Amino acid sequence: MNKNILVGEINKLRVNRVSEPGIYLIAEDDEEILLPNAYIEKSMEIDTFVDVFVYTDSEDRLVSTTIKPYMYLDEYACLEIVDMARFGAFVDIGLPKDILVPKNKQKSSFSVGGYKVLQLQLDDRTNRLIASEKFELLKDPEGYNINDEVDVLLYSQTPLGFKVIVDNKYEGMIFHNEIFENLNVGQNKRAYVKKLREDGKLDISLQKIGNKVSDDKVYEILNENGGEMNFTYKSDSEDIKNVFGMSKKAFKATLTKLINENKIVLESDSIRVK
Repeated sequence: MNKNILVGEINKLRVNRVSEPGIYLIAEDDEEILLPNAYIEKSMEIDTFVDVFVYTDSEDRLVSTTIKPYMYLDEYACLEIVDMARFGAFVDIGLPKDILVPKNKQKSSFSVGGYKVLQLQLDDRTNRLIASEKFELLKDPEGYNINDEVDVLLYSQTPLGFKVIVDNKYEGMIFHNEIFENLNVGQNKRAYVKKLREDGKLDISLQKIGNKVSDDKVYEILNENGGEMNFTYKSDSEDIKNVFGMSKKAFKATLTKLINENKIVLESDSIRVK
């Protein structure tokens, strides 16, 4: 049970009393908050505990919901812009109330229907939840080892690669020359720690370090496409990356191995299963 009610987070609170608009939940410090009738279930009896997300309603009153938003306080997500106003933009966070991105928290142009990678923040002046395009990621992560699996959110594309948010906290980078699939800003991926750099940031890989792409992958894709495909040693590297998810060098080595194992035949303009 929460000692006090925390905005923007999941709170475990006790059912204290029933009222016409809903039930009132209470924290250890005796602060109460309404859970509207729309979210009440039969199991929510007096003195039972309920996990709720806390935010402010359209009149800036604290209110709770059993709906899980797309992100919690200080976390990041790629959110859709659903409305524009003179003072900012509104984004869908998965709650009945959209969240404001104030003008002074925007770094780029916003338009309805677009998507932005944003952080959920608490406005110190109003105590409201807001979303912000201006955020600072942590450096010098502790406890990570090479090949540790992590969650990453791609938030910016640069000439070097994609900047990523690692485990909702840290700055990371996936370099273009190590990417063998189509990626876009806003995507969530499972990835691996490659290196902790001297500047306190993480180099991230989409493949486990030291693991080569399985030879079976090319063979499986061939079979899935009727046993023959218009690929050879001379095929375009981008086409190879898009279809097989590997570099041209790895693809050529795999073809040689499969040919030597008598699994495939190389024709003048195609490869086929033997």
